[in-house]
Amino acid sequence: MDVEDKAEELASDLGVTKEEVKDDLENLVSYSVPLEEAVQSVRRKYGEGGSDGSESIPEKDIAEITTDDDGVSVTGVVLTAGTRSIRYQGSNHVIHEGEFADETGKISYTAWEDFGIEPGDIVTIENAGIREWEGQPELNLGERTTIALSDDALDVPYEIGGDHALADLAPGDRGVNVEVVVLEVESKRIDGRDGETEILSGVFGDESGRLPFTDWDPHESIETDATVRIEDAFVREFRGAPSVNVSEFSTVAPLSRPVDVTDEAPRLSIREAVDSGGQFDVAVVGTAIAVRDGSGLIERCPECGRVVQNGQCRSHGAVEGEDDLRTKAIVDDGTGTVTAVLDEELTAEVYGGDLADAREHARDAMDKEVVTDAIRDAIVGQEFHVRGSLSVDDYGATLNAATFEPSADDPADRARELLAEVGR
Repeated sequence: MDVEDKAEELASDLGVTKEEVKDDLENLVSYSVPLEEAVQSVRRKYGEGGSDGSESIPEKDIAEITTDDDGVSVTGVVLTAGTRSIRYQGSNHVIHEGEFADETGKISYTAWEDFGIEPGDIVTIENAGIREWEGQPELNLGERTTIALSDDALDVPYEIGGDHALADLAPGDRGVNVEVVVLEVESKRIDGRDGETEILSGVFGDESGRLPFTDWDPHESIETDATVRIEDAFVREFRGAPSVNVSEFSTVAPLSRPVDVTDEAPRLSIREAVDSGGQFDVAVVGTAIAVRDGSGLIERCPECGRVVQNGQCRSHGAVEGEDDLRTKAIVDDGTGTVTAVLDEELTAEVYGGDLADAREHARDAMDKEVVTDAIRDAIVGQEFHVRGSLSVDDYGATLNAATFEPSADDPADRARELLAEVGR
């Protein structure tokens, strides 16, 4: 049974209009709520006995709200307010979203119409739905929700407004404002939701760090070396790290004052880096304890770049592979391990020869493994400073290295740091 049929059945059972329950069902289903679970949620909302849904909903503190709640009323302050277009039921729909807080905590919200709220507004929200978003409750503001300015005085322990440093951003943030330097930018044409479209992508930087970005509605002010203020951006996860997304609702304005950009990546222990879930630019120091299979002189598919094994590409079948150099080094700092992946250039540095040298070495020995062995002899047991982009998934942590250099750390200082870490 589809949404249409379920809506008709519910409307008859609950004594409300089909349009009302259909909108609620479609809203829940669009957020990946199973249809039967959505049906039960709507039944609870309107009441099994045919309630018209007009009964008052008790007010709660934000800290008390859980994903088991069907609806709440809450008073608090609007921390951020952003606007975004999403694809909903086959068409584009504008939503308004951000964060909301009281003295007990904060919660994100999504509004399906413009309630006119701005950062700093103290309001009472009545009849807000609750949905689960990334494991946490979120306020869902729809046509049955009412919002009114409140006379309450609130002192919340959170910053009001969307201004952030890049290092403080996390996937799921919305209504974000940043002041950055455009370090890299390129124009791309992609197959978007409305057909082929042009976007900009690249890297932003500020004094706290660097993050990738995508501008879905190219703004003229976003060009290489430009210093800009961007308001009303949102943050998604890209390859395990936060990525700034600029939309048609974002404003981009040149800044007359400079923005300092750090040349250093944040240095973390491997455990801290892995626990973060991913970092676009991070540095770790550890000992190379092993070189994994798939290192040395390898072959890649000319179509997709995947590693070819026994002349077979997982995507394109039998292919004539193209030679490449790669190293997959397991690095350990005493707190955890990460696989550092070195590209052809970095591998050539640790191997001590380029791709042509590796081919000749393997040909003379009639065995490609001699290249891997040479890399293993060069790095295993040595300590390195590794900087790059970290991703974490079910298979472990991978650090795609931008630099892989012998560490200049004092071993005694390093030992003291590890002992202090263990003693915490």
